[in-house]
Amino acid sequence: MAIQRIVVQAPAKINLYLGVSLQRTLVGYHRLSTLMGTVGLYDQVTLEPSDRLSLICRPSVRTSMENNTASMAALFFAEALDRPADVAITLDKTIPAQAGLGGGSADAAAVLLGLCAAWGIDPFDPLVHGVAASVGADVPFFLTGGLALMGGAGDQLEETFSAVPFHAVLVRPGGVGVSTPRAYEAFDAHPEPAAPLEPLVDAVAAANVDAMAAACANNLEPAAFELLPATRQVAQFLSAQPGVLNALVTGSGSCVFGLCRDAGAADVAATEAARLGWWSRAVSSTPYGCRIVEDGWRALP
Repeated sequence: MAIQRIVVQAPAKINLYLGVSLQRTLVGYHRLSTLMGTVGLYDQVTLEPSDRLSLICRPSVRTSMENNTASMAALFFAEALDRPADVAITLDKTIPAQAGLGGGSADAAAVLLGLCAAWGIDPFDPLVHGVAASVGADVPFFLTGGLALMGGAGDQLEETFSAVPFHAVLVRPGGVGVSTPRAYEAFDAHPEPAAPLEPLVDAVAAANVDAMAAACANNLEPAAFELLPATRQVAQFLSAQPGVLNALVTGSGSCVFGLCRDAGAADVAATEAARLGWWSRAVSSTPYGCRIVEDGWRALP
């Protein structure tokens, strides 16, 4: 007898470009432009029918179920559909928290995608995007993934791009990571101008990875360096590694990514970073956002 469940793969992301402004959206978030790309580092999100909403996270995290983006997504979606949030959620975490890799947002998108399949909702329904944006600014991006330019608070899709294969190394220093609200507070205290976006857009359109690396930029990076100086050390380390084209903080940190000339360079840089006691992974780009890899919700009568 089949197990009645849906399993969704939730990828990490890197911000190839992040340009934050001091202007605010109507709900108070900073206006920004960001070009994000999904990479092959995944959480696994499992959904099973239940008589109530529940959440298991492995390994466990300090966030309560009420404040976890995955359970929030289920609750908000159920409320929007005027139905019970009768689902048990299990998160098997690989993407580190407070790293700028979007793990929590990806998990929320994975829950929405899985519940669309379970409850018979078109995942492209504008209602789904609205719920995603209400959970978190990055959540809508993970419903489609790939390479995309986002605006607003990061929740508004402005442009998608054809897949550009690239290799990268991710390195996160030890410690508790960087709080996104604190990073934005530090930015407000000492704002940095955003770099031009057009060179990166042109490089992505041309599928030129060397030019992409040269055009990557993040004006939130100084805030991450201030809040966790070890991120600067990681960026300097990666910049000196053979085959690493550029190194940059992703999002608000604390993870630093390096675009690499090839997969071998990414593997070597990840190995060297691990020898220094840092968390590290060699990854490749993926053209997908969250994807259902097992659907047995309707397998039982």
